[in-house]
Amino acid sequence: MRNPMATPEKTINTATHMDAVTLRVGDLENMTSYYATILDMDPIEEKSRGRDVHRVLGRNGLPLMRLVSTPGLPGVDPGQAGLYHTAFLFEAPAALAATVYRAARDPRSSFVGSSDHLVSEAFYFTDPEGNGIELYVDRPREAWTYTGGDVDMDTVYLDPNAYLQKHLNQKVLESNRSQPATIGHVHLQVGDLNQAAAFYIDRIGFERTTSIPGALFTSAGGYHHHVAMNTWHSGGAGPRAATLGLAEVSILVPEREDLDMLVSRLGDWEHSDNGTSVTMTDPWGTPVTVSLPGVTTEELLERR
Repeated sequence: MRNPMATPEKTINTATHMDAVTLRVGDLENMTSYYATILDMDPIEEKSRGRDVHRVLGRNGLPLMRLVSTPGLPGVDPGQAGLYHTAFLFEAPAALAATVYRAARDPRSSFVGSSDHLVSEAFYFTDPEGNGIELYVDRPREAWTYTGGDVDMDTVYLDPNAYLQKHLNQKVLESNRSQPATIGHVHLQVGDLNQAAAFYIDRIGFERTTSIPGALFTSAGGYHHHVAMNTWHSGGAGPRAATLGLAEVSILVPEREDLDMLVSRLGDWEHSDNGTSVTMTDPWGTPVTVSLPGVTTEELLERR
């Protein structure tokens, strides 16, 4: 439900959605193989930059991830600000079930759990290098309910075996590659929720949709969330050290006017603007890039 007090100058365009997520990885080939196996993603293009190799992975030609090979960095620190999970959104329960089945069968995955969130049905895994993954499908928006303007969300047990039995069959497994998948949202670990709100709501322009103890959910256009933030493991964390894991959060807006309003909201917050994208870092040092549609793989590969 959109805030009736929101104005275009203060909020991001309602048609905003998430773009490819960037991870720094220690074993590029293993991580490429893992995401290819569970999500039917193919390498689209890559580029060497010094000692680092940047590789874009996509599904049906749509870039979903950029993996940056930086094997000399320490591993993911679960108590540090950074990534809680990348959430891959599917259009149909059958496509979700096929992906969950593949993720569960891959010995490199760690199954974390599954939940009915009222607005969505979700399954959680950890990839081989400790990055969280959510695989989910939305319930129809007309079925969502609200309390005091907040979207109602919960964590209700979802039986993974029953879900697969209901939605999975051989035809689904064989055709899953052709089914759409996008980055539905990104859930971050942060050091302080007030600081997170000041950046992601006041500066970036997302609207608060709901909150639970230790977590804040924000979105554009009344979606349940595009960017969530929590302090469950990272409360009090300061600026991030250089480690494997999250390297960039990417957001797409429809018009150049949206970038102009973003720059206005940023004020004296340090940022760069190349005409088609604006890049800044959040309070914990995570780069955030807001771009116009049509980001090419070459542009992704040129980012820091």
